[in-house]
Amino acid sequence: MPSATIAELTLSRLVSDPVPARVVAGDFASDFVAQPGAVIHERDEAPHWWRVTVDRAVPAESRPQLVLQSPHLAQVEAWTPGHPMPIRRSLMGPDADRGYSTRALVIPLDDGLDAGESVWLRVHTPSTAPMPVSIESMAQVHRADLVHVAWRTMILVSLLLLALLALGFWLGIGERSYAYLLLTLLAQAAFFATTGGEVRMLPGVAALIQNDPRIPLLLGLLGALSSLVFLIHYLDLRARQPRTLRVLVGCGAALLLLVLLSLVGTMGWVAVVANSILLVAAVVVLVASIIGCLQRQRAAYFVLLSWLPMIGLLFLRVGELSGLWPASTWVGYAFPAAFVLSGLVIMIGLSDTLQQLRRDRDRASRLATFDALTGAMSRPAIEERLKASVADSHRTGMPLSVVFFDIDRFKRINDDFGHRVGDSCLKIIALRTRNRLRTYDLFGRWGGDEVLVLLPDTRLGEALGVAENLRSAVNCRPLSIDGHLFDASLSLGVAQLGEGETAEQLLERADAALYSSKSAGRDRVTAHSRGGLAMA
Repeated sequence: MPSATIAELTLSRLVSDPVPARVVAGDFASDFVAQPGAVIHERDEAPHWWRVTVDRAVPAESRPQLVLQSPHLAQVEAWTPGHPMPIRRSLMGPDADRGYSTRALVIPLDDGLDAGESVWLRVHTPSTAPMPVSIESMAQVHRADLVHVAWRTMILVSLLLLALLALGFWLGIGERSYAYLLLTLLAQAAFFATTGGEVRMLPGVAALIQNDPRIPLLLGLLGALSSLVFLIHYLDLRARQPRTLRVLVGCGAALLLLVLLSLVGTMGWVAVVANSILLVAAVVVLVASIIGCLQRQRAAYFVLLSWLPMIGLLFLRVGELSGLWPASTWVGYAFPAAFVLSGLVIMIGLSDTLQQLRRDRDRASRLATFDALTGAMSRPAIEERLKASVADSHRTGMPLSVVFFDIDRFKRINDDFGHRVGDSCLKIIALRTRNRLRTYDLFGRWGGDEVLVLLPDTRLGEALGVAENLRSAVNCRPLSIDGHLFDASLSLGVAQLGEGETAEQLLERADAALYSSKSAGRDRVTAHSRGGLAMA
């Protein structure tokens, strides 16, 4: 929340940069041009003079302080009445005053000010960001600093925590979207920490940024580029919206060109152009997310939810930087907070995408494992389990038996009543037979009307009993399908795994027993022991 000012201020600006002694002496008083509002807003990187005049007396008893908010990388020299030597202030470097937060540069007015008296400021800043100016009491400064530290700490810690989550998901899952999101969050956190001054806690980094003001701009451009790459990938624009993709790629190419230009030298117009490109890209992303929502794309809903507050704040922030309207303290907090909210929503969206992929994978796995018509295991699945069961039986010495059966005269059912009735017949017989099995027995459709049943820990005699149960489950009563009533029966072959026998050999013996049941008149069970065939 902004602090209430002790006095109303009038600001005026001098275009040139003459000798300080002459400016303070008033030699150029008539050359100062009044500026609207109580905001210092520089358009170029050259040093300029500002005069801050109060409309009424400011008593020294209130311990007044001249406060320059959101200074970023600005370096300020201040001449106050009665003090011939300047007070130098900046967020970083040797002129930083660590007694205050990074919210503002604070210049003490120990002797107060008389009505109409002025403070002279020489401002040198590589940033075009506006600096609201006010006079506050020491108590007001401390209260505002506490609020500022709380907000900035919450924002930066939240960005870093989201980045750690993205890193963990990327390393654990390998999904590229999390890598793009990680880069975006780190770039945003670094940008806010450099422009907000929090990096002054790192002496080496602070000195580097103070000496090279291009670094915050490069970090901001990097964050914007990584955001575009992430959104293109997350919304799958290459496949879904190729025209939108071309526009965003053009915005990305323009930002990349600005990065290269920034490496050559500091140019104030780069930030202005970059902000314009960001506005265009933001509108395009908003339109793309709306189109995605109309196409029922789940990712688009999350982008739209995260993008709406951020695009509004982006317009407000760019308007402030461009001088279209006065700067607001709350926007300075809300803008980075919107990035945190956006990152959180996108993180939830990515998790939802992974959940959806997992559900699709499980569904595909189930379709591959189970036969859609009968609910039995598919042939590849039952074949794999047969081989595994044979290997386990040989290793443990536990018995293993199989039952191989098919439906008698099933082709005639299909020919006489149609495939729809045939499919219903398969479903009913599969249900009847599967209900006669134990929970650990395995039931798989081998192909057509053929079914293979695996009976772990079961000897041949017990397997014959199971096969008889399966046979009686089908021939006990006629099938009634679509008004048709007809009898059905099974021919079954049974075999027990022998010592050293392979899965293929076991299945061949069961198949031979099944063929013998058919040859003997159908609706019967035949066992195939290592000694030969035997009717049950």
